[in-house]
Amino acid sequence: MELDSLTWILIAVVAFLLGAVIVWALTKKRRSGQLRERFGDEYDRTIEATGERSRAERELEQREERVARLDIRPLTPADRDRFLERWGVIQSRFVDEPSASVAEADELLEEVMRTRGYPAEDPEHIEADLSVDYPAFVESYRAARSIRARRGDGRATTEDLRHAVIHYRTLFAHLLEYDASERSEPAPRPLPDPPARADRTR
Repeated sequence: MELDSLTWILIAVVAFLLGAVIVWALTKKRRSGQLRERFGDEYDRTIEATGERSRAERELEQREERVARLDIRPLTPADRDRFLERWGVIQSRFVDEPSASVAEADELLEEVMRTRGYPAEDPEHIEADLSVDYPAFVESYRAARSIRARRGDGRATTEDLRHAVIHYRTLFAHLLEYDASERSEPAPRPLPDPPARADRTR
C-alpha cells in the first residue's frame, strides 16, 4: 500500500522535529560542559543555590555577558607599584591593628577591581564578576567577607582575621597580574603572609 502525500509530509515533519530536538539536546549538553569547565566548583555551587540546573546556567551565562560588556584592562606599572606599596602597609599594620587591616584589605581589593574596569558595586556583584574571570578564587573572597562580617560582632579571632587577609592577598595578587586580552589566570606574584601573633583580642 502506497503512502499518500499527506502521510509523507507528516513523516517529514516528525523527522524534522526529532532532528531539531536532538540538535537542541546536544547543543545544551555541550554548553553545560563549557560552563562547568569554565566555572568549576562555582557551577555546582550555583546549581545548589538556585535549586535548578537550567536556572543556574542562565545565571552563569548572564554573568559572562555582564563581564564581557566591561572594559577590563591591565594595570599600568605605576598603578601596580602603588597597590603593592599599599598592600605592604596593610600587612605591616596587621600585628597592631588586625581588624583594621582586614577592612583596608577589602577596600583595596575593591579599588584594584575598579581600576581594572570592574564596577565593584557591592559584594554580590563582586562575587559574580570574580566568578567569571577568577572562578578558582571567588571562594577566597567569600571566605574573607564572612570573616569580616564576624569581625563586626566580635566573633572573629585574630587568627581568623589573619586568614581573611591571606584570602584577600590571593585575589589581590591575581588581579595585579591579570591579562585582560587572554582571559586567563596567571600565577600570582609571591606576596608574604601577614605576620602571626598571639591572639590577644576577639
